[in-house]
Amino acid sequence: MKPYLSIIIPAWNEASTIPCTLQHLLNQSDFIRGAGMSFEIIVVDDGSVDNTYEAAWPWVDKLIKHDRRRGKGAAMQSGVAKARGDLLLFLDADLQDTAGEALVLIEPLLRREADMAIAKLPPSTAKAGFGLVKGMARRGIHRLSGYKTEAPLSGQRAVRADRLRELGGFAHGFGVEVALTIDAVRHGLRIVELDVPITHRETGRDWHGCVHRGKQFAEVGLTLLTRWKGRKRVWLSSDRSSI
Repeated sequence: MKPYLSIIIPAWNEASTIPCTLQHLLNQSDFIRGAGMSFEIIVVDDGSVDNTYEAAWPWVDKLIKHDRRRGKGAAMQSGVAKARGDLLLFLDADLQDTAGEALVLIEPLLRREADMAIAKLPPSTAKAGFGLVKGMARRGIHRLSGYKTEAPLSGQRAVRADRLRELGGFAHGFGVEVALTIDAVRHGLRIVELDVPITHRETGRDWHGCVHRGKQFAEVGLTLLTRWKGRKRVWLSSDRSSI
């Protein structure tokens, strides 16, 4: 039985970028079919207030719209609920003409060398953040799972659907990728990280960028705290069962 790929793209106010992203994904359809695969593209409009839904409609197989913004984790969960693929590829909506590069992430899964593949993006050429969120996320993942990651915040990742279902639901907000990596390691998924020449929009060092990174820092920190408390509960349960 040939593998089936579901490409899931959560989007919020991406009307200006998502048509280009979807078009460049569809330009790779021959590559996907050449690998012996069928595929579908699913976009989840997470309560956008622009015309993201209308902009995505001509290019997708399934289009889901939330009535309000629920967060990236909820959008990913909605996409998974409608996906029929045994391989899932999560992508951001603003990859534009580099979106097709992400398909390399499915190759380790097809070769059964990994259960999850995460994209490592090239270093930014512009002045963006100060690395605080990424550093905290990397250290937190290592401390809570033992896994050393170079791409703790990457939203571009492929995963086997059956292994993903073992993890339960997604975390909320900007901590979704951090939680996904921690949960994957704790459940024994084999993870690889690949250099992929993907670019997407980055926030700068202006006021808007600082507010965005502040919110991201808080939500990643909360995610790490939640996963730490979860591990602590497991330890306490194990201690009680041995008495």
